[in-house]
Amino acid sequence: MIKVMAFLTKKDGMNTRDLIEYYENQHVPLITRLAPIPNVYKRNYILGKDDSSTKDDFDIVTELVFPDRGAYEAWVAKMYAPHSGVAEDELNFLDRSRTRSYVVEEHVTSE
Repeated sequence: MIKVMAFLTKKDGMNTRDLIEYYENQHVPLITRLAPIPNVYKRNYILGKDDSSTKDDFDIVTELVFPDRGAYEAWVAKMYAPHSGVAEDELNFLDRSRTRSYVVEEHVTSE
């Protein structure tokens, strides 16, 4: 199993409700049309930030789980292939310069 955690930052001027609306109703359908859906594809939105005067490092934690590294690499290749539209669409709601993602090793105490 390969797990990826992506830390994403909304573009300046976008509120959290608009961010969620766009990601869930525009971006997710684009992603799911391009390649098989990962075993897990979760978006976790940090709430209560719109009235904050401080700028946090990220607004969304996206969690992706793949059966193996090959499946992950094939998925990434499809997402960011020329003319896939993913990178261009991300410009509509994300500050891509602040995106960070990591392959992680998960240790679970309880589920």
